[in-house]
Amino acid sequence: MGNLIEKKKMSHKKVPIAATINEKETYILLKRILDISGAIIGIIITSLLLIIVALAIKLEDPKGPVIFSQKRIGKNGKEFNMYKFRSMVTDAEFKLKELLELNETTGAMFKMKNDPRVTRVGKLIRKTSIDELPQFFNVLKGDMSLVGPRPPLPREVKNYNDYHKQRLLVVPGCTGLWQTSGRSNIGFEDMVHLDLEYINKRSILMDIKIIFKTFFVLFGSKDAF
Repeated sequence: MGNLIEKKKMSHKKVPIAATINEKETYILLKRILDISGAIIGIIITSLLLIIVALAIKLEDPKGPVIFSQKRIGKNGKEFNMYKFRSMVTDAEFKLKELLELNETTGAMFKMKNDPRVTRVGKLIRKTSIDELPQFFNVLKGDMSLVGPRPPLPREVKNYNDYHKQRLLVVPGCTGLWQTSGRSNIGFEDMVHLDLEYINKRSILMDIKIIFKTFFVLFGSKDAF
């Protein structure tokens, strides 16, 4: 897949998609059934892990919350609260202002490999993407899907142009082509390119393939930070 990404960087073309998306009712229904069943199964399978991680976070920082709720932008620019296990110090958003110049990715995103705001437990759960597990509840609520573009922060969307905003035409997801194609090693423009490729080609079969591929890159991923 790495070679595929390199080729895309070499022949990157901004091909806009339709301003509106006409999704087939059958696809919408099947995708929602897949989301609900997948989220329920995911919660059941990881229930013990969820408890262990929650306890570990509390033991390291008793005063801070276990679940971190963050404003994100979903389909058609609608704002919602996305859930994650807290992996940073409680005043992480305030400290971000001091770190913006150290950003290690491109475009309207912030990524820093050795982010000083990340806790000891946070480093482990971020490395394995365990911090993302509470998003199963976002899927049950309908704010997110199992597969789709990652929901951006409001401050990121402020820097979007019309081309970038096309990734907001569908329900955001827990995983997608970006996560299974290099993750933090992929720049912002290539991430948008992959999101629009997914939007153009998406199908139930494609969603299932991405979900299964996610399992292979989830634990021990060297690309996550």
